[in-house]
Amino acid sequence: MSSSASSQPVVHPVGSARLLWTVLATVAVLTLLAYLVAFDQGAVSRSGMYLHELMHDGRHLLGVPCH
Repeated sequence: MSSSASSQPVVHPVGSARLLWTVLATVAVLTLLAYLVAFDQGAVSRSGMYLHELMHDGRHLLGVPCH
């Protein structure tokens, strides 16, 4: 009995594109978060003192000089 079925994995281009966009979105969000924590100094986070203090504490936690 011969088998005509291929043992090659099936590649789905939609899955590859989704993975690419997921990686790009993750990098974009992490870059924005790194900017807010390390360099913002209140220019973008003017929505209140809570967010400013959270970012300030994050700078101290990561060892980024801010004073």
